Amino acid sequence: MNTLALGNRRTRLGEWVESAAVRHFITGLIILNAIVLGVETSAGAREAAGGVLQLLNQGILAVFVAEILIKLVAFGPRFFRSGWNVFDFLIVAISLAPTSGPLAILRSLRILRVLRLLSAVKRLRMLVESLMHSLPGIGWTAALLLMMFYIFGVMGTELFGQSFPDWFGTLGASIYSLFQIMTLESWSMGIARPVMEIYPYAWIFFVPFILISSFMVLNLFIAIIVSATQEVHESEQRAEREAANRIAHDERQEMLELLRAVDLKLEKLKALEDSGKDNIG
Repeated sequence: MNTLALGNRRTRLGEWVESAAVRHFITGLIILNAIVLGVETSAGAREAAGGVLQLLNQGILAVFVAEILIKLVAFGPRFFRSGWNVFDFLIVAISLAPTSGPLAILRSLRILRVLRLLSAVKRLRMLVESLMHSLPGIGWTAALLLMMFYIFGVMGTELFGQSFPDWFGTLGASIYSLFQIMTLESWSMGIARPVMEIYPYAWIFFVPFILISSFMVLNLFIAIIVSATQEVHESEQRAEREAANRIAHDERQEMLELLRAVDLKLEKLKALEDSGKDNIG
């Protein structure tokens, strides 16, 4: 009996900490904490209200720690089955690391608390899940892009390396120059036109590379991410419909059981009335 009561308390505690009100409160604290950490970067703000800012930081961190502890008590080992729970746990654990001595560099990592918005806000969480879902496709697209860089890098080194050693003297320099060209950062006046002054037909090299890398392969990245986002959204919609169908099915079952119970009682009452009439007769 005690075990059952404890389980019920944990269930109620878990429902409370996962409720919309608590989630909104935590989301508000995350945003407030981000603002406080940003204000702390100002020397004037630290001089004027350094104590208040530090107190706010410590208070917000205490709430985050309490939230994690409540979830650990409510869910037990199941807490670590959720990747988002593990993510929140690591973010809070990093915030608890000492910020003095050899670990003083960890002080700058306090801003990572802002990343908790990814788990607190449903839409942001869906975007991250979409990115994770699209990783295999992104990986193969990246492999295709790397192959294009390697092919054009070797060609560029052999074609232009002697005249332009800074840009195409080695394979590494060629790949870096191609990366600059792919981003369309000063590629024409900065690289292509100077090369074309010595090699007039160099445009045959540059134009296909830009078409392949900037317009085709990079658009593949966008298409894969959009497709993954749509799949995740449809999956969530299916899960919501299935949950609604389960609830409706359970309600129908309860109604049927109630009707059966009422029908059974009516049959018993009718049997009692019939037996009473027979006795009178």
